Amino acid sequence: MISLKESKRSALVSLWFMFLTFPIMVIKVDAIEKTIIWRWENMFYVGFGSFILSIFGRIFFERQKNRREKQLSEKIQQHNLIQILLREPKYLYPLAAAFFLFALTFPHLFSTYQINVMTTALMYVVLGLGLNIVVGVAGLLDLGYVAFYAVGAYSYALLNFHFGMTFWMVLPLGALLAALFGVLLGFPVLRLRGDYLAIVTLAFGEIIRLVMENWNAFSQGPSGISNIPRPGLLGFDLTLNQAITYLYYLMIVMVLITIFVVNRLQNSRLGRAWIALREDEIACQAMGIDKTKTKLTAFALGATWAGLVGVIFAAKTTFINPASFTFLESAIILAIVVLGGMGSILGVILGAIILILLPEYLRALSDYRMLAFGAIMVSMMVFRPQGLISNVRRHYQYRPQKGEQE
Repeated sequence: MISLKESKRSALVSLWFMFLTFPIMVIKVDAIEKTIIWRWENMFYVGFGSFILSIFGRIFFERQKNRREKQLSEKIQQHNLIQILLREPKYLYPLAAAFFLFALTFPHLFSTYQINVMTTALMYVVLGLGLNIVVGVAGLLDLGYVAFYAVGAYSYALLNFHFGMTFWMVLPLGALLAALFGVLLGFPVLRLRGDYLAIVTLAFGEIIRLVMENWNAFSQGPSGISNIPRPGLLGFDLTLNQAITYLYYLMIVMVLITIFVVNRLQNSRLGRAWIALREDEIACQAMGIDKTKTKLTAFALGATWAGLVGVIFAAKTTFINPASFTFLESAIILAIVVLGGMGSILGVILGAIILILLPEYLRALSDYRMLAFGAIMVSMMVFRPQGLISNVRRHYQYRPQKGEQE
């Protein structure tokens, strides 16, 4: 049961939420009639709802504390359904096949708008997996990841505008240019960690955006570049609906390739070096791992996926300008990695789908859409800070053969 002291804390929480949401939930300005409508009943709903949620949250945490005291958490983790699905092929493969079949039939079941939204979600899946290499696996906080995204997009737009190069010609070039910029960013930040690394990467992202916004002769400035051609299919001209469906299937292939490559990287010698770098940089150097090469490789490979998606983004929208590559984009991609689970491939995929699709499907809430979205994010960080699907840490156990002493 909740004590009186805990109830008072929940009441203070509800009062704080009422204060925070007062301008949004209570005050409504009628611009036509030039009047203010006071909706006091909404304050009661917010206060009562936050009080009940706080009470339930405290009960939940109390139960979690009791479980830890009884040392049952390890047994529960061993029987966790998600970990069983991740470890047992007999469960994982049928589930993956079902999702793959649904993905293939998606364009035939839903409207063009839904296909377009899902394509955007798949683009953020690839972006999240790319940033997951840098942040989740290598432990390097990168707040300027959108810069590599912009490099890929402007590579296609400018090479097509000046030299008439096609989508398939620019796709690998965009990835290579983004990787080059990743190495250029990596060199100045080799000795930086934590907050200092975040500040420098944030500045790098803003520098790229401001250069594109002010260098009119090169990037067309804030006006942007329009009429960027969509990718063709064996020389055939596609209608708008066909092009949207084609891009959707292209992103399905891109997601599968990204999952395969990132998974192999995590299990490789390089991936283990990234994990060692994340856990303890000094111990990593003491074990003979080249810190410079490891960091630069993480930045370059992470940027490669951003460059690829940037080229696809330019082809999808057929118009880009610097306003498409603000810090908010980097924040969303980082939120995908943190929400899904640092270092977890499946978690990042789930986090990208939720973070991109949820605002679209909360449009029915109109003015309260972002408020509901923020409340869901806060609840997620409070009740499951390790992310939706935490990364499964590998364990190695020695089992003696017959005749050997244990």
